[in-house]
Amino acid sequence: MARMTGKVALVSGGAQGIGAAVVRRFVEEGASVLVGDVSFRGGELLGHGGAVHAVRLDVTSPEDWASAVRTAVEKFGGLDVLVNNAGVSHIAPVAEHPVEEWERVLAINLTGPFHGIQAVVPALRARGGGSVVNIASTAALRGFRGAPGYTASKFGLRGLTRSAALDLATDHIRVNAVLPGFTRTPATEAIRADPALIALGRTADPAEIAASVLHLASDEASFVTGAEYVVDGGETT
Repeated sequence: MARMTGKVALVSGGAQGIGAAVVRRFVEEGASVLVGDVSFRGGELLGHGGAVHAVRLDVTSPEDWASAVRTAVEKFGGLDVLVNNAGVSHIAPVAEHPVEEWERVLAINLTGPFHGIQAVVPALRARGGGSVVNIASTAALRGFRGAPGYTASKFGLRGLTRSAALDLATDHIRVNAVLPGFTRTPATEAIRADPALIALGRTADPAEIAASVLHLASDEASFVTGAEYVVDGGETT
């Protein structure tokens, strides 16, 4: 249980759901983690001790990203891993989808990871390389009714992942994406999922998504970049 020993990670949207599960697994495997989120309701980070530090991070703000990276370096001595997990959705058919919600969803889900990658590159270069894991969705593989902004942002995140993987390969910075299927989190509590549409007959637990994130963040995936890990119980199959 030491696959992340000595590594420092920054996880956006790490206060709950998949992000919190990633933080938990990273700490269990020996990492120090800076958790960035726009809000902390209290209690999310208890039990991690000095291995976790929290900062407010609005992923649409380059200034917030720069501050988060500085904090990681000052608090833990460097930075090795970025997990771009923060994301939002808005449900409305394309003809009625408010322009401001379209812009908000893309700003958080797509431009946010772009800002994050730009912010961490110098720190990762200083460590001789590192890993970026972008949390996309099965919405990056097919359309969903009533979610044009969300779907477009996740398709875009796949493209950003591949382009960044090529641009950063010579710096020994690997960039990959995890594409979760329906995962039961606080953000999806009000959504009804039909397990009959999933080959394994159930929805995912956040810990199952975190396991794939852990693999890509660790040195076990040292020859993996530009990849897309679909973790959906066979839904898209």
